[in-house]
Amino acid sequence: MTAMPSASSEIVTAAVLVIGDEILSGRTKDKNIGYIADYLTAIGIDLKEVRVVSDDESAIVEALNALRAKYTYVFTTGGIGPTHDDITADCIAKAFGVALPFHPEAVAILKERLAKTGGELNEARMRMARIPEGAALVVNKVSGAPGFWIGNVITMAGIPTVMQAMLDEVAPKLKTGTKLISETIRADAKEGDVGTELGAIAKAHPDTIIGSYPFFDDKIGPNTNIVVRARDAGKLAAAKAAVEGMLAQVKAQLAR
Repeated sequence: MTAMPSASSEIVTAAVLVIGDEILSGRTKDKNIGYIADYLTAIGIDLKEVRVVSDDESAIVEALNALRAKYTYVFTTGGIGPTHDDITADCIAKAFGVALPFHPEAVAILKERLAKTGGELNEARMRMARIPEGAALVVNKVSGAPGFWIGNVITMAGIPTVMQAMLDEVAPKLKTGTKLISETIRADAKEGDVGTELGAIAKAHPDTIIGSYPFFDDKIGPNTNIVVRARDAGKLAAAKAAVEGMLAQVKAQLAR
């Protein structure tokens, strides 16, 4: 991963808009959401929302406008290929109220790529060179056809390998905030045994995020991992100590 810009104390947020009937029908299993979530967390951007919409113009435009008004960045995946139902570029142009011309650089990229692969730059492939007016291209080192970036919206392919390459391209240009750091505590107790106490600790430590994640342990049965997250190491340590102290008390009571 390329080195990121210096992080600021500002909280930087993002949403992902997944576009495609094939995702909603179950024909294609999404592999991008988790990757993007991990990637953004690692560089100090909080992924706050994910929406999945069909290949429907009004649904895409409505979702895009709602998300771009709410978050620092919106990442879209899918719908920028050569077929009739690849309408993401059309919808983003409509959302921003701009034209959708053929981008000279995008056309040149496609011509160069097809010259190497022996394909024809036909009407269908030319669709991939339509870029909303004012957008910057996002280089695609895997298959050539670029994504684009307009305003706070970054449009990437749905194919995971291509999306990942595009994300690497834009990452150095993204504004980032202070990273969340985390600690995981194995409770060795059932989630229901610690739920009330965890709520009290979370209330007492408002600058942290505390979550409980049940799992099944082959030796002792139902168990829980407690994850504490914060942007400040001192506040994280204080909340972790509170959780560990609470667990000691709960387990002592259960042992009676």
